Amino acid sequence: MEIISFVGESNAVRKTSRGLGFALPRFQKKVSEKRSIISRKENISPYFAPVRPYSKTERQFTAVGISKILSLFVFALFLVIIPFTIFNFLSFIDNHAGQLAFDEKSNYEFEALNSAMSRFAMYDTLSDNVDENGNVLLEDGSVLSASSIHFGEPVTFQTYTVKSGDSISTISRKFGLSNISTLIAVNDISNVRTLRSGQKLRIPSMDGLVYTVQSGDSLNSLSVKYHVSVEEILDANDLTSDTLARGMSLFIPGAKMDTMSLKKAMGELFVYPITAAWRLTSRFGPRKDPFTGVASSHTGIDMACPTGTPIRAALSGKVAYVGWSNVFGNYVIINHGNGYQTLYGHMSKTLVKKGQSVDQSTRVGLVGSTGYSTGPHLHFTVYKNGNLVDPMSLLKR
Repeated sequence: MEIISFVGESNAVRKTSRGLGFALPRFQKKVSEKRSIISRKENISPYFAPVRPYSKTERQFTAVGISKILSLFVFALFLVIIPFTIFNFLSFIDNHAGQLAFDEKSNYEFEALNSAMSRFAMYDTLSDNVDENGNVLLEDGSVLSASSIHFGEPVTFQTYTVKSGDSISTISRKFGLSNISTLIAVNDISNVRTLRSGQKLRIPSMDGLVYTVQSGDSLNSLSVKYHVSVEEILDANDLTSDTLARGMSLFIPGAKMDTMSLKKAMGELFVYPITAAWRLTSRFGPRKDPFTGVASSHTGIDMACPTGTPIRAALSGKVAYVGWSNVFGNYVIINHGNGYQTLYGHMSKTLVKKGQSVDQSTRVGLVGSTGYSTGPHLHFTVYKNGNLVDPMSLLKR
């Protein structure tokens, strides 16, 4: 009954139930005394102190401290990593251009641009229709055969005045000469592109070269050098003696200019369009798409170098087009005559205008990464008579 009274009336409990009424204060006193003893022990020797759990405030303070330390560590790490990453990325961009992958839309535009380049290349092919060895080509593409009716006879010359529309190949064809090196050598033409209306040319009656005798020369040595018989040299020059004098002018029938001399005279000694340091990152011809692995064909070469590097014309000529493409970005097409034309792509800036005459010292633009490009580089393409040519087969430093 006392328990029921305790629950129901708190005041009565405190008066009559001594065991329950005073048990709590006595318990609190004992706990306080134990804590005092533990505190004294901690002050004397912390090694004997019992492990005490952290309070809520202490746990919060510790969590905040660890969080701050981690934040400072991450921040310091980023201060080192981010600049290093940016530096390496910029270095990669300035010195690398990967092989390009074209999507369906880009492929369509790429093919359309190639078609346009072919048209640019074709309009000048009839003026100087010759092969890489200087042989004159007929309209069906066959090589004009050398006439043999004058061989065995002394060479004769006539004078011809160049007319509007003439070229070194059309003049050669007109007089039955099968190789343009004959007119180039006989008239000492340094560059066939300088041929002008009204200019007078000496036209020999047969194919061959004019040679100035040097000390130590003989008919036998000249016969071996030019792959022609001694008798043919004697007949062509109407000589009765095989004695040669230094400085004598001889006509060597059937002889041709060497490849380098011919290319120089034809204005076909291409130079690299970039004179600064560069890396070849993609060659001409078959290659695998770096992303899809699909076989494709690269129409030129990629020359990687920093943005803003000057780009010069690889050969003298006239600017045929200046424009923009989603594939090549800012690009320039130059027509060089003799069926040659070149394209310069991905420029950061173009520096020429359509119709402008350029030579190998003319800056046509600056290297960039416009269009479909993975980094700053020059995409360089060469066409000959509407057909792609490997630029590396033409370029000379």
